[in-house]
Amino acid sequence: MVGYRSAMAGTVLCLVVSSSMLVMMVAAAAASARPPAMFVFGDSTLDVGNNNYLPGPGVPRANRPFYGIDFPGAVATGRFSNGYNIADYLAKSMGFPCSPPPYLSLAQNTGRLVRAAIGGGVSYASGGAGILDSTLEYFKSTKSQMVAKLGSRAANLLLAKSVFLFSVGSNDLFVFAVAEQKQNKSSADQQRDAGALYASLVSGYSAAVQELHALGARKLAVINVGLLGCVPTARLNDAAGACSDALNQLASGFDDALASMLAGIASRLRRPGFAYSLADYYGLSAATFDDPRAVGYTDIAGACCGGGRLGAEAPCLPNATVCANRDQHAFWDAVHPSQRGAMLTAQNFYDSRPGRYTAPINFKQLAQTSL
Repeated sequence: MVGYRSAMAGTVLCLVVSSSMLVMMVAAAAASARPPAMFVFGDSTLDVGNNNYLPGPGVPRANRPFYGIDFPGAVATGRFSNGYNIADYLAKSMGFPCSPPPYLSLAQNTGRLVRAAIGGGVSYASGGAGILDSTLEYFKSTKSQMVAKLGSRAANLLLAKSVFLFSVGSNDLFVFAVAEQKQNKSSADQQRDAGALYASLVSGYSAAVQELHALGARKLAVINVGLLGCVPTARLNDAAGACSDALNQLASGFDDALASMLAGIASRLRRPGFAYSLADYYGLSAATFDDPRAVGYTDIAGACCGGGRLGAEAPCLPNATVCANRDQHAFWDAVHPSQRGAMLTAQNFYDSRPGRYTAPINFKQLAQTSL
């Protein structure tokens, strides 16, 4: 096993295996308590470099300084962080070296894609992604190539024992909130529109989960939407830098709908085999911001890398201002958590007492569940 930097600058893959190791790895994973792989779906909080490969000037990217300043080698990998992100720390907790590599760094080479999928998984997360995006098509392509290499039975066994990580919804809610604000609608109209939004998003989420289940996924780790109104860019709308209650209420309503949807799906899919853990990012964020010093934070309002008021009026670019005490900041840039924030989040979701920030089981129990 060797770590290496891919041909496209800024993409770092943690694990590479030779073709001769594939069958051994499948057998070893089946006998191990560690899941054989982790497949990641979501937005920029989990992205490890997929956006580096997307064309167009409007694509959000984190492949430039000062992103990655605390990553090994100070490499800007495409993670929207000063170092590792939540997917990395969850992967580490489960026994992997870091998050699985980005799909788009592997898509042009079938051999590398299959080796990655079997050797630890693949990440389809992409900065700016929403719930109704089409990244499931990428997973379908991955599975078809796994089946061609391993056969249907072995591929399905590996997928059934793997963990599928989801964290998505924030971008959909942000876009909705901005549109509603511009239209200056009444409170009643906003509530009606929010209800319609929840129904649409949950329907898309449900369809994605059930399609993944049909493709072989059995263990789903879901992170709900956090305190959107407390990220630095949202605080700019208040003269005193306070959180946006409207955005937080929007996130809370979506999280309630998400929890109900997952419980319903679990009851329907229990017989074929299905387990899930829903992580409460909203609740964890609220507890952290209520007592930031308990976890060592001295700043929970401003961005460490950026410029202007709260460090959120200018993006994190090579000419940005960067704080020196990065581990004491909850936020790295205007919307994303710092590396330490990602670590603390993953720790709480992985093995905290079920019912505190995860339900009905924590991520560790999910990873070790046999179906």
